[in-house]
Amino acid sequence: MRNAPQARRGRGGRGGAQGAVPLMGSPPGAFRGPAGWRGSGPFVPHVPFDLVQISHYPVNESNISEGKCEAAFQRVKPAPEDKEKDLAEALIKKNTELTPSTTEQAAVLSLVTKISTVLDNLTVAPNPNFEVTIEEVRQVGSHKKGTMMAGSPVADLVVILKTLPTTEAVTALGNKVVEGVKETEPNEILTMLTNESGCEVSSADATVKIRVTTIPPNLKKLDPSIHLPAKVMQASLAAVRHARWFEENAHHSSIKVLIRILKYLRTRFPGLEPLNPWIIDLLAHYAIMNNPSRTPLSINIAFRRCLSLLSAGFFLPRSVGIVDPCEGNGMRVHTTLTLEQQDQVAFTAQTLLRVLSHGGYKKILGLEGDASIATEMSVWDGVVVTPSEKAYEPPTETKEEDKDEEEGDENGDEVMESQDS
Repeated sequence: MRNAPQARRGRGGRGGAQGAVPLMGSPPGAFRGPAGWRGSGPFVPHVPFDLVQISHYPVNESNISEGKCEAAFQRVKPAPEDKEKDLAEALIKKNTELTPSTTEQAAVLSLVTKISTVLDNLTVAPNPNFEVTIEEVRQVGSHKKGTMMAGSPVADLVVILKTLPTTEAVTALGNKVVEGVKETEPNEILTMLTNESGCEVSSADATVKIRVTTIPPNLKKLDPSIHLPAKVMQASLAAVRHARWFEENAHHSSIKVLIRILKYLRTRFPGLEPLNPWIIDLLAHYAIMNNPSRTPLSINIAFRRCLSLLSAGFFLPRSVGIVDPCEGNGMRVHTTLTLEQQDQVAFTAQTLLRVLSHGGYKKILGLEGDASIATEMSVWDGVVVTPSEKAYEPPTETKEEDKDEEEGDENGDEVMESQDS
């Protein structure tokens, strides 16, 4: 397999004026700099090269130019079946290591059940002397989705209030939960700590994060000085939508295996750290299910596809990326990352893909060695793999230049990568 080209560096990062980043799929000379989009023509998202998507198209000039023809990209030699089998076995082995033990899962489930029972009682039969009125309680997060990691026995609940969530109300709710559990389990030792999003109730073996929010109409009535932050509560409401979407669309076991592995890579390689859990969920689902046959891909092919997509700029500016299925504005999930983070994910994935292409999957998966392959030169069967370098350089224009750009592009920031047109 041909090595991915290393990013060229210069005064202007990816080219052009210093601090400006050429937009993928844009007309020549079009850049997205500090003042936003600069260029003519409608927004046309770039579709990164994806070998999986080009297997069911006839050979013709149009399809070849669009990267939709497998015959135009034939392998130099057949893929070694034994190595693909070894990769698949290694991925399954890693998933087994990352899966929580039955003891951890039982501890989390027990605590979730006890706390949910108390909250359900408060919802169905509210205490008139209690200031908090609950609309509903929903399970979210990795425990709900079945992607919990070993060594992290944590579950998440979202409590949607009818009332406005003050910090005092959150504390009262947390204490009420602890009291309710101890009424039925007097010997249970629990601790409760408040935080920005709500509170955490912990036993000796597990933790349940209670994320407190309110019904959407109340978000306009919030007072920042006494209520929980609006952005945090909106994120909690989004978590409910994410859990519902996952339950309906991502129940295949291979997706959950791939999610665990991507979460592990995120902790092993700092360059992939910007990938948040929701982005990982969507990326794993896309890699497994989004293909011409609409049948789940094998885990080894999907894993390689993830790195290939990220290397090809799937999460770079102007890329088609993945539209957030839980938002109605056509926002692409990778636009929540900064330009520097998008570049960081891309060049890290490029290095890992080259290592994977030369059989270095054991070091990628942490089955041997350390994580230095992403930042230091390595040799595989006589082939030297040099880590890709960053291509994005932060803007350094003077104030006068910034002012001129802002005057020339008043509406530039309104045209974002997250829009379809």
